[in-house]
Amino acid sequence: MLKCLFEPMTQQSTRICILGGGFGGLYTALRLSQLPWEVSQKPEIILIDQNDRFLFAPLLYELLTRELQTWEIAPPYEELLQNTGIRFYQGVVTGIDIDKRNVQLQDGLDITYDRLVLAMGGETPLDVVPGAVSYAYGFRTIADVYSLEERLRILEESDSDKIRVAVVGGGYSGVELACKLSDRLGDRGRFRLIELSDQILRNSPEFNREAANKALEARGVFIDLETKVNTITQDTISLDYKGQVDTIPVDLVIWTVGVRVNPVVRNLSVKQNKRGLITTTPTLQLPDHPEIFALGDLADCLDASGQQVPGSAQVAFQQADYAAWNIWASLTNRPLLPFRYQYLGEMMALGIDNATLTGLGIKLDGSLAFLARRIAYLYRMPTLEHKLKVGFNWLARPIIEAMSK
Repeated sequence: MLKCLFEPMTQQSTRICILGGGFGGLYTALRLSQLPWEVSQKPEIILIDQNDRFLFAPLLYELLTRELQTWEIAPPYEELLQNTGIRFYQGVVTGIDIDKRNVQLQDGLDITYDRLVLAMGGETPLDVVPGAVSYAYGFRTIADVYSLEERLRILEESDSDKIRVAVVGGGYSGVELACKLSDRLGDRGRFRLIELSDQILRNSPEFNREAANKALEARGVFIDLETKVNTITQDTISLDYKGQVDTIPVDLVIWTVGVRVNPVVRNLSVKQNKRGLITTTPTLQLPDHPEIFALGDLADCLDASGQQVPGSAQVAFQQADYAAWNIWASLTNRPLLPFRYQYLGEMMALGIDNATLTGLGIKLDGSLAFLARRIAYLYRMPTLEHKLKVGFNWLARPIIEAMSK
């Protein structure tokens, strides 16, 4: 059946192959399925991801504090794609032949395409510091959360009166993790936030940075600025502050620094920048291969106004609409639209029932920002059915919890 599914294309069947089921890939697929295709033009849309579930990454932190459940932020692709006409295949991409226009999968399948969307996201590089691969925990996937949850469970069940946690990276992910885990561990937690530059949240609005510093201070999180990690062992972390090296005992190290492009993408013979990101035109196409579109944090993209767009979920969410439209336009002889990035602000969780939000002239923090963040993310969830299920659960949960007391 699989051979039949992925047999070479016929003149009557245009195939769009989308690699990666994150914000860029899944939302491109969904938007493509909703566009006004004529019956004779309707393409075959194939979405490929190595996991069986979509991940709404900005809410990943809430799994650690049990504010949310896995099904809410990581629904199965099969469930999301029901009645869309999109085919999902779980597999690992091992190669792309851009001349023959086919994708090779680990299980031996080759899938040909007319249009290809590269949206495979990035990986957390743990091999940059000795010991990190063996002893540090990443925080990017559901599997990362499960591994971290198991380690936390062991520490929480131990006889130790203190649980010493080092979070490497003072960006959004590091700050949010430090606040969430501090609320989970309470008085037992001892936290260090380690940042290489001279301030946390370096590229963030001042309002968010101030709110984050207050939240971290209130939780007793020690911040190591201008500090480099030298080595990590099973129970220590070695820190270098301006040439002075200290080795500190630690029970848990979480690594949130850096993004590395998928090796399959890095090995493509296409134009890339120094970080290995694929260069695109404002229409999100590769300059020498207009049949290939790239978006999300693997793309080096200047938008229609010439501004460099960041590799964030917000950008991938917006790029998906343009990618879908431009694929449709390229197949139906319509003009393509250059991507125009609209900065909508930034939101950040600062512990349980606490957040900060800036954008569109609004500045909020505390419980009101937490509520606004939840509503904004509910709106951005992938399908109406999933939005309704999650929204109902969020409304019903406080009532159920109150009745059970």
